[in-house]
Amino acid sequence: MSTTPAPTIVLVHGAFADAASWAPVTLRLLEAGHTVLVPPVFNRSLIGDSAYIRSFVEQIDGPVLLAGHSYGGAVITVAGAAENVVGLVYVAGYALDEGESLGQLQGGFPDSELAANLVYSPYPVEGGEPGTDVSVKIDAFPQVFAAGVPDDTARVLAVSQRPLAAVAFSENAPVAAWKTKPSWGIVSSADHTINPDVERFGYKRAGARTVTEIDAPHLVMQTHPAEVAAVITAAIADLG
Repeated sequence: MSTTPAPTIVLVHGAFADAASWAPVTLRLLEAGHTVLVPPVFNRSLIGDSAYIRSFVEQIDGPVLLAGHSYGGAVITVAGAAENVVGLVYVAGYALDEGESLGQLQGGFPDSELAANLVYSPYPVEGGEPGTDVSVKIDAFPQVFAAGVPDDTARVLAVSQRPLAAVAFSENAPVAAWKTKPSWGIVSSADHTINPDVERFGYKRAGARTVTEIDAPHLVMQTHPAEVAAVITAAIADLG
């Protein structure tokens, strides 16, 4: 009698952060016996980042549950079209529609505090015009992006940002994996980086099986790791 193997959980980080942003959740999932991988996202373009994550996922033997935080939600929306992806968990994330960009989704709602606290910096592109990196003002980062995180940690995160290339805001998602894969969503109701209504709207449109509201800031994986891990493990149970 054959049984379906438990999915590998792949945690996808967002802009202005790296794989370590998932660390408290990663540890809990590992301690619970799950197979977990947390790849880097290069934050260069939605299309390129999604292609990398999809390639990463397709090299995993067996089913995969993708969980994406913030911009990572947009990435899993596209990368989740990989055949072995069995579900999508959005964590304070963007659930884009096919043909929609981050800018278009955000544009339908009032700006969060993030919009007024961004810094734009050029970076070289081999053989082309310079690109533009987007990051968060260092002095605003603790309140806007890392609220609820210990002060010393927030200060370190503020000077350790992984910027997002501006082009990622305007690229249209070529596919929306939630149209064919089950999804679950976490809303950070005290989010100052993404308007929580953007999260709610995206999850409702995606037909998320459950939407969990947590009174938490944007880095909900840091401030409420047990609750986030519980949603991810519940999604696995929901898959049967």
